Amino acid sequence: MSFNRNRKVSFDDEMLVLVDEQDHDIGFKDKLSCHTGDGILHRAFSIFIFNEKGQVLMQKRSDKKQLWPLYWSNSCCSHPRKGERIESAAARRLREELGINTDLTFLFKFQYQANYRDIGSENELCSVFIGKSNDPVSVNENEIAEWNYLDITTLEEEISEFPDHFTPWFKMEWEKMRSEYWSKVEDILDLKFKI
Repeated sequence: MSFNRNRKVSFDDEMLVLVDEQDHDIGFKDKLSCHTGDGILHRAFSIFIFNEKGQVLMQKRSDKKQLWPLYWSNSCCSHPRKGERIESAAARRLREELGINTDLTFLFKFQYQANYRDIGSENELCSVFIGKSNDPVSVNENEIAEWNYLDITTLEEEISEFPDHFTPWFKMEWEKMRSEYWSKVEDILDLKFKI
């Protein structure tokens, strides 16, 4: 299947998986309802892709996004749909947004809630995955406005100087990954650098 840079891959009426705090399925609800008001707790995932230089792939969210448009975030994030395993959903979305196929490894899971102005919220139980790829990036322009590989030092300087330029979940995930899981990230990805 060829990559379509303008293919629509996100829909307000797609059915997301509602969960309790222990990540048990408790029902399904359309994506728009899950993100209205303070949001309804649902299953989600975030992906961090690193290249052989140890740089992390960052994306700036499209201006078409209802929540946090034009904010910088991690490589890819979304939701499994009704009947879809989270690992399959993560691999699917990575292909749909960035044209990348690579193995992903689960790192950790966390729950958060964040409001975006008076427009809506994220209320997610989010599984974080990491992967390594040197493949060319082909971005879906409906999802991504810009992208860049950043080395760790530069990224952390940017977060420190311009924290409001980044999505709230990215900052939480990055802090947890750096403080609690970094040696595991280095081992899994066989990164040749040490911070």
